Amino acid sequence: MKTLNIEFLEELNHMLIGDVFHFFNKRLTWNYVDMLNWPVSYPYKPFCKFKIARSATKLYIRFDVKEKNLRAVNTTDQDPVWQDSCVEFFCKIPGQKHYFNFEFNCIGTCLATKREGRELHIVPFDSEQLMLIERHSSLPRSAFKEQSGNFKWQLTVGIPLQLIGAENTDILLANFYKCGDETSDPHYISWNNILSENPDFHLPEFFGELKFV
Repeated sequence: MKTLNIEFLEELNHMLIGDVFHFFNKRLTWNYVDMLNWPVSYPYKPFCKFKIARSATKLYIRFDVKEKNLRAVNTTDQDPVWQDSCVEFFCKIPGQKHYFNFEFNCIGTCLATKREGRELHIVPFDSEQLMLIERHSSLPRSAFKEQSGNFKWQLTVGIPLQLIGAENTDILLANFYKCGDETSDPHYISWNNILSENPDFHLPEFFGELKFV
């Protein structure tokens, strides 16, 4: 199981999400979403890396992606963003049954729920909760059908700790993902490896460990 330290950075307490995007250029080290868990069925492996840190109230993640197919059809929160060019963050507090999934397409549309499994006890975030999740994409906030080429895009998100009940925790179990189910080259890669026969991100037993320092 991979482990990762999540630094507290005082500067983040006073920044807008766009400023966090640029601040992360000069701070922290990169981590890589590079586990190709199902290479026979899904051999395509786009490049995906991330940085993560926290303020007093939020967890900030910046994703940087390079891929050959870019798709952003979904524009309304809770749309099926995993069909598009998508990055994801799943997390849970140790000892709890439920976990949280935060999924974002490349233009910042978000799907977020609290659940106990892929199809078990799913509670979608409401509109007020979704509004608290900050997003800043390097791409315009408008839909487009799939384009082919060599694309680079970045997305920075700010997730309030209160949304996941992590205001007073020292450890989160989590995984980071890159996918694109309806792109021309479907792919399912992760930060911590997943041991399952078929692609499935909803397996908390394969989460890594994030330590708040």
